[in-house]
Order: sequence, then C-alpha cells, then structure tokens
Amino acid sequence: MALSGLVKRFGEKVAVDRLDLVVPTGSFYGLVGPNGAGKTTTLSMATGLLRPDAGTATIHGVDVWAHPVEAKAMIGNLADGVKLFDRLTGEQLVTYTGMMFGLSRDEIGQRTADLLRIMDLGEAAGTPVVDYSAGMTKKIALACALVHAPRLLVLDEPFESVDPVSAANIEDILRGYTQGGGTVIVSSHSMDLVQRMCDHVAVIGAGRLLAAGTVDEVRGGESLQDRFVELVGGRHHTEGPEWLRRS
Repeated sequence: MALSGLVKRFGEKVAVDRLDLVVPTGSFYGLVGPNGAGKTTTLSMATGLLRPDAGTATIHGVDVWAHPVEAKAMIGNLADGVKLFDRLTGEQLVTYTGMMFGLSRDEIGQRTADLLRIMDLGEAAGTPVVDYSAGMTKKIALACALVHAPRLLVLDEPFESVDPVSAANIEDILRGYTQGGGTVIVSSHSMDLVQRMCDHVAVIGAGRLLAAGTVDEVRGGESLQDRFVELVGGRHHTEGPEWLRRS
C-alpha cells in the first residue's frame, strides 16, 4: 500500500497533513500515535471509507478512489466505530459478508465454519450479534474482514476488549496470514503489542508522519514506548501534587 500527500480537513482543523507512507507487501505494519493524531482518519482514507481532500492511496497499484470496487476487493477492514448488522446472528453476518464479495455458497459455508471455530464463536454462531460482548463483537468483525481472504488487512485497535486467550489465537492467525504473503496494518495504543508483533512501524502526531521504518530503526536502541514519547512529546516529569502522596 502507498499513501501519497494525503490531506483531510474538518472545518479549520487539519486532521491529516500531507502524509506519505509506503507499507511493504507481506509486512506486519504498526501505526501508532496519541489520541487525535489522525490514525483512524488516515486508515479510513486509505481503505475507501473517507474521501481525502488531496492525495492518493493505492493498493497493489490500484487507486482506491479511482477504482474503488477493485481496490476494496483486496481489503479486509476492521474499522473503529463502524456499526455491524447486529440483528443478524454471527453465522449470518459472516455469510452475508462472504456473499457481498461474490464467494460461492460452498466457499462461504466452509470459511464461515472455519472462522467461527478459530475465533471461539462456535457456540454463539446462532446468537444475534447485538447480544455479543464487546470482545465477541470485535472477533466477529474480524471474521468478516477475513472471509474473502483479502491481500491487505487493516485493523483499528483489533485487540481492544478481547480476552488474552482469544488475543493469542488472533495473533497466531495474523502471523500465519503474513507468512502466506498477506499484509497487515494495525493501529494500536499498545506499544508492547506493536513491538512484539510488528516488523515495521509508523508514528503519527498531529496528522503528520514523525517516523517510519522497521521497528528497530524507529526505536533506535530504546524501547518503542520511550521513542514514541520522545517523538510526540507531552510527557510531564512530575511526581504529582503533594496531596496525592501519603508519605
């Protein structure tokens, strides 16, 4: 995926400011930044959910906005805050998503069964998604993003509200996906997760790209957490007010 000169304004606020980024095919790419940095806005423009004011986004050479149908067929998207058809059961929702991508009935049945099993949602397959917990909802949304075997998987906070066992299973699935040639972009606030899972990382602050490269290149011998704080600023070196200390 290649992003070039992406710009997005909301009124007077510039949410993304001429952002350039190249994500190598087959990489596990982390996108990190403080709240309001422009991560979700960037990913929304990159995947065809939000039209940029300027700039381009291409996936395997296909312009996302000039050829949206072709581009979106290559994307599996777990977007933050996008509402699911939650009156469907989990099984129906994954099946419906597979139908939208033109899969055959046999393919849909097998893939849905496989995804429900590896997400530990087999017992909840017949339960309406509206009755799922936050973690279960995240997992069924990920199953929908995977059902058509996309070439690029874009995940916005994929482990939020997910229990540790399910998170470990999802990590295994994603590692296998990248080893098979797929590309993962994950947006996360967890530096430990990004440092553990990702081979590349980009740091975004105030809508601008502050650093990008392999994880080792970006952290430069420090922990990713410390390097991140250096780049984005805002850390207050203080013990806090006197009234919070009991000694």
